[in-house]
Amino acid sequence: MWGFNVTEQSFPYDNRPVSPLTNYTFDEWWFHGHLDFPPHASDVLQLPVNQSITTEIACDKGATSFFASNPGGDIQDGDNVCPGSPIAEFHTTGFDDLKGCALAIAYKSNVSEVTPEDFTVFSVNQTCVWTRFTDFQIPERMPACPDGLCTCAWFWIHSPDSGGEQNYMTGFQCNITGATSDVPLAKPQVPRRCRADPDNGKQLASLSNCTYGAKQPFYWLQAENNTMFEGSHAPPFYNDLYNFIDGAQNDIFEDSYISIPAPSPVAALPFLNQTVAAGVNLPFAGNVTTTRSESNTTELNDACLTVGSSNTKRSITGTHEGWKRSRIAAHLHQRRERENASGGLAWALFGWKKM
Repeated sequence: MWGFNVTEQSFPYDNRPVSPLTNYTFDEWWFHGHLDFPPHASDVLQLPVNQSITTEIACDKGATSFFASNPGGDIQDGDNVCPGSPIAEFHTTGFDDLKGCALAIAYKSNVSEVTPEDFTVFSVNQTCVWTRFTDFQIPERMPACPDGLCTCAWFWIHSPDSGGEQNYMTGFQCNITGATSDVPLAKPQVPRRCRADPDNGKQLASLSNCTYGAKQPFYWLQAENNTMFEGSHAPPFYNDLYNFIDGAQNDIFEDSYISIPAPSPVAALPFLNQTVAAGVNLPFAGNVTTTRSESNTTELNDACLTVGSSNTKRSITGTHEGWKRSRIAAHLHQRRERENASGGLAWALFGWKKM
């Protein structure tokens, strides 16, 4: 990943990948200001279509299998994302207060050509961040990357209920494998807040006001180049509130919809292309109900998103649904609530690649 070897001494300020992004200039927040610290050319995360990948998300590199390059050494504690820290340091009040995170892709191999408008969110995990090992489902119809290389990034905005609001962005090289479709992704649009939002006095959803299809990540709370303008008390989230379903975003392709009216409180709902939408997990639209699709996870090994490598291997087998992922993550809830150690919190994404 970009910035993997950045330390506290690399910049005049702490700009490690785990440091949050708030009120920064574009050059400071875009790719975390790490474009001059690229990944090794061979560090490419393989994204197999219609399967799941497993990433590592932690508040410290030492809590992951990549601890060897961490100044503080190995502090791993199983699936714990932030060993030695209380629940408040997770920037949440508990499991029910998790707000989700996302992976986005730009179909450009040269990062210097990538712009914010190029990124399309293709996978969401609504229980992020709660477990160190975090799964992301890959849509079945993702087309191949040009010359076998795309540019991806991880994005997260946490709950406002615990700690000041912040953004996180971690860029990495990626590649789609097993592609069988050549239908391009649609041009991503800015997401819109459209579901019920009782925390901010909105009891009813306005489904016609949602952004459907391909959506950009949130660019928010920076000094410049924002696309989202919500206040810090009501941040945007990668969940149903902005029409990001849990799992693969299966409606992001040019032929996913027959028509998508411009969003507004009085607009008609969009019409899905039933030929390509059958049986997949999709947001609510005018002519389809939401269903769940199962996909087999893949075995992942060897370090990815790093300059070095790791011998750590973790195998995940069997079917994997969003509700099941949430249930597994919930097992850690009571244990973490009992933790009372102190410590600062920051976050970064780490991961593995399929060989």
